[in-house]
Amino acid sequence: MSAAKAGNILTIEDLSGDASRRLKERIVQVALTAAALTSVIVSVAIIYTLLVDALSFLGSIKLTDLGDSVWLPRQGRFGVLSPLLGTLWVTLVAILVAGPIGLGAAVYLSEYASPRVRRTIKPVVEVLASIPSVVVGYFAIRFISPEITQRLFEGSPAKNLMVAGLGVGLLTIPLMTSVSEDALRAVPSNLREASYGLGARKVTTVVRIVIPAAVSGLVAGLILSISRAIGETMVVFLAGGNVGTRPGSPLDAGTTITAAMASVASGTDNVKGVGNTFESIFFLGLVLFALTLSLNVAAGRFVRRVRQKY
Repeated sequence: MSAAKAGNILTIEDLSGDASRRLKERIVQVALTAAALTSVIVSVAIIYTLLVDALSFLGSIKLTDLGDSVWLPRQGRFGVLSPLLGTLWVTLVAILVAGPIGLGAAVYLSEYASPRVRRTIKPVVEVLASIPSVVVGYFAIRFISPEITQRLFEGSPAKNLMVAGLGVGLLTIPLMTSVSEDALRAVPSNLREASYGLGARKVTTVVRIVIPAAVSGLVAGLILSISRAIGETMVVFLAGGNVGTRPGSPLDAGTTITAAMASVASGTDNVKGVGNTFESIFFLGLVLFALTLSLNVAAGRFVRRVRQKY
C-alpha cells in the first residue's frame, strides 16, 4: 500500500507515476532528441563538405582567376561574377513579379474576399506551387519567351535571364501569397475596428493599419521568396540560356549559381574538363550558402526590430 493510501505524507516516489509510463516518456524524449541532433549533424556535415572541397578548389587556382568575365570551369575559366550577377538579375525580376502580385493577392484574400471566395481561391493559388519547376521552365520557353519578352524587347535572345526570372516569379507567387496572407490575418481585429470607429475607409485601414502591423511577417515572406528564387535551378537551366559570360542586363543570356552547378554536374565523359572542375561545384555551393545565410541573418535582425507584439 502506498503512502497516500495509508494516509501518510506523499513522497517524491508516489508522485513520479507508473514505471512503465516513465519508460515510455523517456523513449519519446530520446527519439525526439535524436531527431533534433540528426538535423544538426546533417547540417554540419553539409557545411564541412562544402568547406573542404571549396578550399581545395581555391587552393588549386589563382584567386585572380575569380575575376574573369566568363564562368567555363571545363576550360579553366572561373569568373564567379558571371553566375553571381545572373543570380541577382533572375532574383530581381522574380521578386518584381512575385512581390506585388503575391502581396496584392494576400491583401485581397485577407481583407476583401468573403470566406467562400477565400476557400475557393486560396487552394487554386497554392496549386501553382505544386507544378514541377521543369514544367514551368518549358512554359517559359514556349510561351513567356515568344509571346512576352520577344514582343516587348525585339532582338533579345529566345533564352535569357528575363525569361528565366519571369518563370521563377510564377513559382514564387504562391509562397509570397501564403506567408503574407497568414501575416495579415494574424493582425488583431481590434485594430481594424478601432480604425473604422475613427471613420477610416477600408483602403485606409488596410494601408495605414493592417500592413504596417504585419510588416514583420510580410518581410519574412519576402525573404523566403527571395531565397526560393535564388535556389531555383531547372527554370533557369532551361530558359536562361546557360551561357557563362557575364550578363550586362536581364535581356542577356546567362547562367546562375544553381544552373552553373547543374551544368557542371550534368557533364559527360565526352566533355573535356580540367582537374578541378568538379570541385568548382562546391565552391559555388559555398557562395550560395553564404549569400542565403547573409540574407536571412539581415532579415532576422530587421524582423526583430520592427516586430509588434499584441
